[in-house]
Amino acid sequence: MLNVENLVVSLRSGIPIVRNVSFRIEPGEILALVGESGSGKSLTSLALMGLLPPSIAITGGRITLDGAEITHLAPHQRVRRGCGKVAMIFQEPMTSLNPVLRIGEQIEEAIRMHDPDSVPAERALELLDMVRIPDAAHQLRAYPHELSGGMRQRVMIAIALACRPEILIADEPTTALDVTVQRQVLGLIRDLCERLGVGVLFITHDLGVVAQLSERVAVMYAGVLVETADVVPLFRAPLHPYTAGLMACLPDPDSDEPHMATIPGSAPRADAIPDGCPFAPRCPRAQSVCRSGTLPLVRGAEGQAARCHFPLTEGALA
Repeated sequence: MLNVENLVVSLRSGIPIVRNVSFRIEPGEILALVGESGSGKSLTSLALMGLLPPSIAITGGRITLDGAEITHLAPHQRVRRGCGKVAMIFQEPMTSLNPVLRIGEQIEEAIRMHDPDSVPAERALELLDMVRIPDAAHQLRAYPHELSGGMRQRVMIAIALACRPEILIADEPTTALDVTVQRQVLGLIRDLCERLGVGVLFITHDLGVVAQLSERVAVMYAGVLVETADVVPLFRAPLHPYTAGLMACLPDPDSDEPHMATIPGSAPRADAIPDGCPFAPRCPRAQSVCRSGTLPLVRGAEGQAARCHFPLTEGALA
């Protein structure tokens, strides 16, 4: 199990850009982390991987994997200590795969580092079969540019699986794919989650993907988790106005409205996050109390929780 408690990620200047984020991922479940671009989703994932750039650091909170703390460990330290069981699938495989090495060489490199007891060539073939790449033996000899976008993303999933991960982080892995291939990749991630018992953190801005893939959802805005809930109650009755705003932006094929709904304004810069609720400047329900102080945690039905003074449905203060 991956457990994140009150995670704070800050610029070297001391400005926090991810603030007091907490969630857990159990084996075999998919947690979707959603929000607009710039909300802190990818920074959170890089912190979990130990891949933050030098100008950014974890300044608070804990990250544990099966009880072992990995908060400040670099990736190579995690491998040495036997807790390098978190893997990541990035958004664009062509920027992650080496264009001058064959697919098989890149998968085998990961196997030799993380799974030295396996025979690299045999394990690479097994992994390509696992991610449903046809004629896997032939594709091991291909270069990345010889594969389609969907096939390259499957190769990235195979490389991620080479370390036999307990947690798989997928950072918008289907954004660059067409709808048909996207559905196939999502189905593959769901199947691997169920078959291997891998916990998945799926990062996306697409609520349609969330509805068909995940069990639980964490909604992030300006570095803060504003709402967490199971998928069904979240879509039925969101608590936080930001969550409701995101849902209103979903296209409705039955609507005659010529314009799609939008949330007015834009997300704040990391160095200009307002006091109180960061969504208050864009929120139609905001009042003066929202612009300062600590946000109350409101709990709704079926385990929903939101940080909001004026939730959309009645809840109990935690």
